[in-house]
Amino acid sequence: MFLHRGGYGSFIVLALLILVVFPLTLDVFRLNLMGKYLTYAFVAVGLVIAWGYGGVLSLGQGVFFGLGGYCMAMFLKLEASDPVSTKIQSTPGIPDFMDWNQLTALPLWWKPFHSLPFSLLAVLVVPGLLAFIVGFAMFKRRVGGVYFAIITQAVALILSVLIIGQQGYTGGVNGITDLRTLLGWDIRGDHAKLILYFVNAVLLLAAILFCRRVTRSKLGTLLLAMRDKEDRVRFSGYDVAMFKVFSFCLAAVLAAIGGAMFTLQVGFMSPSFVGIVPSIEMVIYAAVGGRMSLVGAVYGAILVNLGKTWFSESFPNLWLFLMAALFIGVVMAFPNGLAGLYDSHVKPWLMRRGARSTS
Repeated sequence: MFLHRGGYGSFIVLALLILVVFPLTLDVFRLNLMGKYLTYAFVAVGLVIAWGYGGVLSLGQGVFFGLGGYCMAMFLKLEASDPVSTKIQSTPGIPDFMDWNQLTALPLWWKPFHSLPFSLLAVLVVPGLLAFIVGFAMFKRRVGGVYFAIITQAVALILSVLIIGQQGYTGGVNGITDLRTLLGWDIRGDHAKLILYFVNAVLLLAAILFCRRVTRSKLGTLLLAMRDKEDRVRFSGYDVAMFKVFSFCLAAVLAAIGGAMFTLQVGFMSPSFVGIVPSIEMVIYAAVGGRMSLVGAVYGAILVNLGKTWFSESFPNLWLFLMAALFIGVVMAFPNGLAGLYDSHVKPWLMRRGARSTS
């Protein structure tokens, strides 16, 4: 069966689904909605590396998703805040929320975000650096398990409070909104949304291929060994702490890329994506899809968000309870997620059918 040849079958099916089937069957609004779901899939894929392979459960991935989104939003907001567009403000040339909060000049740390290359670099470096600092400080002291998960929750809470509290510099609870153009290109039109969807989809597929290469390498084997028998790996002479730092940083960078693409496709970024609740939801994406499956993580992100959208539209008074029932039901019925269901039921059936067809 081509699905198992070289291990790329499930990846090819996913690629066809998001590059061909969705664009041909969904209108622009629904396709843009699907693009938003795929930005969350970056976080789920990163969690497969950090949690599934490295055994590092982070309940603060919304921090890195939000930081990536804010870095992109800052560039877009500065482009939308040129002196001509903001001439009615008390201080033209600065973002509107700064003018509302009586700032009279652009803060120094905002100025580099006039540059798109710098902003793209910041999307990768800022979350990666924060993840390195937190990971290095914790893992070198052998802090792990539930204690590390609690610390990442604390980081998410601290950052969300900081963003909301510094309203004049970050937009506060409303976030950074009214993002219009990227280097003069209007990102609000249907054609732009279609292009951004494909850019997002290709980046996601590239991220899956990169992570697959990591998991199939010696590094991936060591991550699994570290997860299951950490002391044995340490006694073999490997620096376990740095392996954990690597998996945590990679997950952070992938989440940040998803956040940047979210900002481009949706047109805003707010602290509602940074806190504890969205971070826990992101872990659920990986759990539903299967924490050991890169492709399954994407399906998990799509399924959970489709359910969230459909339940909220069809049952506005009950959708939270229905989402909780979905999470509990999937985890109880399929403890290894959708990927585990595929491995235990679908894959054997396909192999039996393939064997009958060749006999």
